[in-house]
Amino acid sequence: MSPSDASLRAQREQGCPFSSAVNAKGCPASEMAAQFDPFEGPYLVDPAEALRWSRDQLPVFYSPKLGYWVVSRYDDIKAVFRDPILFSPKNVLEKITPPTKEAVEVLRGYDYAMDRTMVNEDEPAHMARRRALIDHFLPERLERQQEMVRQLTRERIDAFIDSGRVELIDAMLYEVPLLVALHFLGVPEDEIATLRTFSLAHSVNTWGKPTPEQQVQVAHDVGRFWQYAGEVIEKMRAETAGDGWMHYTIRKNAEMPEIVTDSYVHSMMMAIIVAAHETTSLASANMFKTLLSHRSAWEDICADPSLIPNAVEECLRYAGSIVAWRRQTTGPATVGGVDLPEGAKLLIVQASGNQDERHFENADRFDIYRDNAVDHLTFGYGAHQCMGKNIGRMEMRIFLEEMTRRLPHLRLAEQEFSYMPSTSFRGPDRLWVEWDPALNPERDDHALAEKVRHFPVGAPAAKEIARSVRVSALRQEAEGVIGVTLEDARGRPLPDWSAGAHIELCLGDVERKYSLCGRPGNGRYEIAILREDAGRGGSRHFHEHLREGGELRLRGPSNFFRLDEAAPHHVLIAGGIGITPIIAMADRLKAIGADYEVHYCGRSRRAMALRERLQADHGSSGCVHLHIGNETGRADFAQIVAELPEDGRIYACGPDRMISDLEAQTADLPDGSFHFEHFTAQNVALDPDKEWAFEVELVDSGLNLSVAADETLLDALRNAGVDVPSDCCEGLCGSCEVTVLQGGVDHRDKVLTRSERTENRRMMSCCSRAKNGQRIKLAL
Repeated sequence: MSPSDASLRAQREQGCPFSSAVNAKGCPASEMAAQFDPFEGPYLVDPAEALRWSRDQLPVFYSPKLGYWVVSRYDDIKAVFRDPILFSPKNVLEKITPPTKEAVEVLRGYDYAMDRTMVNEDEPAHMARRRALIDHFLPERLERQQEMVRQLTRERIDAFIDSGRVELIDAMLYEVPLLVALHFLGVPEDEIATLRTFSLAHSVNTWGKPTPEQQVQVAHDVGRFWQYAGEVIEKMRAETAGDGWMHYTIRKNAEMPEIVTDSYVHSMMMAIIVAAHETTSLASANMFKTLLSHRSAWEDICADPSLIPNAVEECLRYAGSIVAWRRQTTGPATVGGVDLPEGAKLLIVQASGNQDERHFENADRFDIYRDNAVDHLTFGYGAHQCMGKNIGRMEMRIFLEEMTRRLPHLRLAEQEFSYMPSTSFRGPDRLWVEWDPALNPERDDHALAEKVRHFPVGAPAAKEIARSVRVSALRQEAEGVIGVTLEDARGRPLPDWSAGAHIELCLGDVERKYSLCGRPGNGRYEIAILREDAGRGGSRHFHEHLREGGELRLRGPSNFFRLDEAAPHHVLIAGGIGITPIIAMADRLKAIGADYEVHYCGRSRRAMALRERLQADHGSSGCVHLHIGNETGRADFAQIVAELPEDGRIYACGPDRMISDLEAQTADLPDGSFHFEHFTAQNVALDPDKEWAFEVELVDSGLNLSVAADETLLDALRNAGVDVPSDCCEGLCGSCEVTVLQGGVDHRDKVLTRSERTENRRMMSCCSRAKNGQRIKLAL
């Protein structure tokens, strides 16, 4: 323990549960941990930035002020969500600020008996109820709600479009989500103002830090909310043919009272009014504030509305309304290398995980072209992922589509932003915007208000996410290899990237991925393309059609081939055009002063792209080894592997034969020693006449799916409303990986190692299938 932590010793000895949590990684406390306060200061303004120190230094720490263990990294948060048994959600609705005796007495006077709801219920009760009540949340049912949402949005915009200035939350972003929620639930719309007071009180009561005096008033509001919910339920019970999710829930209560109980109906009635609109209202306010603060993104959306679905996802990632959620361990657990005792309370900060650079490339940059924005954790993950996620997405897309079309000249007004103190919900209290009504485009185009764009309910389509770039330079890198320099078509700097990253180029109907091989940070991208006349035609197309000054589309950057920079030694092996990610890795390792060596294999000097730059930049230290087929023969991979120092890492990119050889040579090394990337894919197109249909059980979601012979597992999952990220859809990148619990898998990817395939715990949903039509179980 460092000297700076000495002031915490007495506190730890008096009950802080560090004795069972200390391990080889050290004590999970620091001065920063002692100062952490989710109700004021930096966390209230920007929770992701406030926890940057934690992501970098102490990703799991104990907060003495809060009495919770705070989890800040993406993978750790996702691991907690993934196991709802070990990490129980039972504390989600506990009052984070202990109630005063006076507040408890007030609630008792209202017979307040808030019990389990969808968000804080343990298994198996949770999944049984979720299965019974999920039907209304499926994409095909929600499609029917789109016109109602758009009509409500238009009415609000019509009311203020000629005013030139408006507080957007009061004018639209609070009331429309509330009306949508009430319509979805089938609840009367006659007490909007009262419900707003009730909803705010419930949020403050559960996740806020009210003073003792405020607690009494909040308790009265919560108690009245509880009574109101009960009264509405009784009215709805009499409407046997009523429409809406609460009517459906009440009917399920009559059909299966042991699963959908009376107390559950009352508790859900109160909880879902808050959940169905508060989070969408706050997320929408965050979205407009973020986009109007990043003017180029707003202008790009105005010019190309197809970007809206992914822009919404990026807003949810960068500034989502759900900042953090809670869990409690039901037994000893390990999170982020820290051992936790049974009963430990966890604050898992999704806002921090959503800006974790270990998962998101250039994570603290807002980028509506980010191709894995949908990976965000704002909706949670696993068994308790938000059932209403697609309602929120739908509303936010319609808000953005209507506003960018009708008020493209909208701007933020000068103002100070404030936020309600809360561990879990975040959004500005007010959002003033302004514009010049004389410039409203519908004054000249009276049909503009009717020119709407429809977005299907669900996660965004990856094919729509692409930015325009220009070829600024072409050069001959080697025999059959061209070097390409790309710049943003609008003259902006392209996003930064990390060693091992790739982009996807789109020219006409041809789309191919290429590793970045330049130096990050200069706002341009460099790639090298080998012409393969025997391939599928992509490289030939780019060789023949790329021209200096020409424009094309680009996706990314993405990185599924990341360096472990902390390893004591790195062996980098490139075969042919596989030098492109390898030279970027060498550049990075040199920059940070790491120990590395490079082995570059090629058939001849003339065919080895970037050879001269590799030798000039890295050859002086003697770490570059050329293995030239027509001069020195093939590399001795057995010797290279045998000389790998303890805890060293091997990174390789090249043709299949080279990767297979290295897999065999590294089979006895510890897991994680060998990392590889293929640069070609097999033909993964389905031939329905040769495929088996198969059944899939999604254990976390409680769903059973049939995957037809002419569809992929990924397609079937998305059709069922299950969000699974994807990128290449060729089995190369690993982004669509799902966890296998049971059943044989026909692995067709180029991501998993031999041992991982034998273990049969993971599969790539874009290409792999169940063996011979077997039934498989997945942790989804």
